Formats: sequence, C-alpha cells, structure tokens
Amino acid sequence: MPFDLYLAFVAACVVLIAIPGPNVALIVANSVAHGVRYGLVTVAGTASAMVLQLALVVLGASTALAILAGVFDWLRWVGVAYLVWLGARVWRAPPVDLAHAEAERRSAAAIFARGFLVSLTNPKTLLFYGAFLPQFVTTGGGETTRQLLVLAATFLAIAVLLDGAWAVLAGRLRRLLATHARLRNRLTGGLLMGAGFGLALARRP
Repeated sequence: MPFDLYLAFVAACVVLIAIPGPNVALIVANSVAHGVRYGLVTVAGTASAMVLQLALVVLGASTALAILAGVFDWLRWVGVAYLVWLGARVWRAPPVDLAHAEAERRSAAAIFARGFLVSLTNPKTLLFYGAFLPQFVTTGGGETTRQLLVLAATFLAIAVLLDGAWAVLAGRLRRLLATHARLRNRLTGGLLMGAGFGLALARRP
C-alpha cells in the first residue's frame, strides 16, 4: 500500500471518529456520572464490538454484515428505549454528593455491556466498515487480506485513542461539576438520551 494512501486513510479515520455519535455520547455520559475509569470501560465495550465488525470485513463477510444489520435492527430499538429511559431516570434523580457517589459500588460489567451493545447494534456502523475499508486497498489476492488487517487495526487504534480522550476529558469535567450535583445529573441524563436518539437516527445506508 502506498504510504500517502495510508496517510489519507489515517486522516479520514481521525475526522470520522472525532465526530461525536452515540458511542461518544455514552462514553462521556459514563465518565461524567461515574468517573474516567468507567468511561474507559465503556470504550473497551465499544471497541470490542468494533473488533467483531472489523473481523467480518477482513474475512470478506459482507453478506454476513448485511444479515447482521437486519437482525440487529430490532435490537437497536431496544437499545434506544433503554438509553432514553436511563437518561430520563438520571435527569430526574435527586442530587447526590460526589464523595458519596464515589463510594457506591459500580458494575463494570454492566457499563462494558452497555457500550458493547450500543456499538454493535448500530446498523450504520455495521455496514460502514464494509464500504469504507476496501476503498483503500490497492491490490488483490492475499495482499488484500493483509492490507485489510492493517487498515482494520489502524482504525481500531485510532478509535480507542480518540474515544479514550473523550473519556478523560469528560472525567475532568466531572471534577469541575463536583459541587453541582443537579447540573451533573442533567448533563449525564441529556447525554444518555442523546445517545439513544443518535442510535435511533442511525439507519442503514
């Protein structure tokens, strides 16, 4: 693969991933509500879903991607309802002192699963990789698979890096909101509902 083409791919990935979507909204919401650690756990969940999706692309399973997008379309609406309900509950929750909230036991598995499902059930994401990555492949045969592996690994690395940055920045915002519990609830609830609405608008191309 020509190096200039690879750099173009990296630049395109940075622009595409930096644009906030349902994943970023969920990551930020969890960081603001529970801290950076749980924001990064959310990133691990969304990245795990990306690994499965990118693996399908590398294996040439575009047909499987289309089937999965159809199967998961109904599950997407379950995710939409869950995120909106969760956001509304946090929005209306009574203010909680941050020091007390830190002492509460959080379920990292639940946070991870939430990120995984939101990322996996986005039909636009499922089919996007199959259309985007092959545009940067220059040769056929066995080289195609190797190039797709490089592109997929690069995309995943950039996604984890930028999503992790969102988590860290949101964690800093949480500290600024330490004495404004009600505002923190409003921000977290609004982001969760925004993630739900973003997932609802993510239709297959």
